[in-house]
Amino acid sequence: MACPNCDDRRGCDTCEQGRTCSEHWRYLLSNVGSLLHLQCRSCTHIWTHETHFGATRSPWERITSGLRRD
Repeated sequence: MACPNCDDRRGCDTCEQGRTCSEHWRYLLSNVGSLLHLQCRSCTHIWTHETHFGATRSPWERITSGLRRD
């Protein structure tokens, strides 16, 4: 998955082929159903990604869930 901040996987043959890359992986910080909270190991950017896999949350929960902003 490309980091929306630095796109560090650009130019990596392994990543561009959609294979698992030992250099450009992401930290999975948490998940709420199909919503993933990810962090890039290169630039430490944090973002969310909705996979729509298993759709275990209601549409309202999908809209209102995410990283807490304290």
